[in-house]
Amino acid sequence: MIAVIDYGMGNLHSVKAAVERLGYAVTVTSDESELMKADGAILPGVGAFGDAMAELSKAGLDEAVKRYAASGKPLLGICLGMQLLFSSSEEHGEHAGLGLLPGKVVRFQGSYKVPHMGWNRLAFRTDSPLFAGLQEGHVYFVHSFHVLPGREEDLLATTDYYQPVTAIVGRGNVYGMQFHPEKSGSVGMQLLGNFLALCGKPVQSV
Repeated sequence: MIAVIDYGMGNLHSVKAAVERLGYAVTVTSDESELMKADGAILPGVGAFGDAMAELSKAGLDEAVKRYAASGKPLLGICLGMQLLFSSSEEHGEHAGLGLLPGKVVRFQGSYKVPHMGWNRLAFRTDSPLFAGLQEGHVYFVHSFHVLPGREEDLLATTDYYQPVTAIVGRGNVYGMQFHPEKSGSVGMQLLGNFLALCGKPVQSV
């Protein structure tokens, strides 16, 4: 069973539908006991960092997500959900994140268009089980802030938007994707499928 964490700010149903298409049983939940029973968990997110952390805290899910990560089972943050994995963000003031990975979320700075929106090519920086059987391809981004990881080795893939931009991160059982894999065609679905494979076998063939 895969848990999609519901704290009121995420593309819950599109993520749930994508997981189901890949053959996995999935539940959308805000209950810690249900989360802790899951074989893998996904933290989605759309909106502002500070608001998301406030909603997670109000529901008691900030500590629940930390306990889940400490259990060693696979955890994936998507879009804002990836940013929440890090130490802090400067979006609308300084806000502390979950602190599962060191690093800071900062705003794009330059004369180019913000938000960064559209299809951009990934560049893999290291071997990762997320990249099994996959060639570098294009995925779909929508974001005005990006992550500066505190550890170079946590940076698994970048894209280019007038500068190298963090696209995929990972350390141990904790992963993050800045883009929306569920909206990124075959490349995104294969990346999501490779994450789910870390959680166990699908309940049905696809």
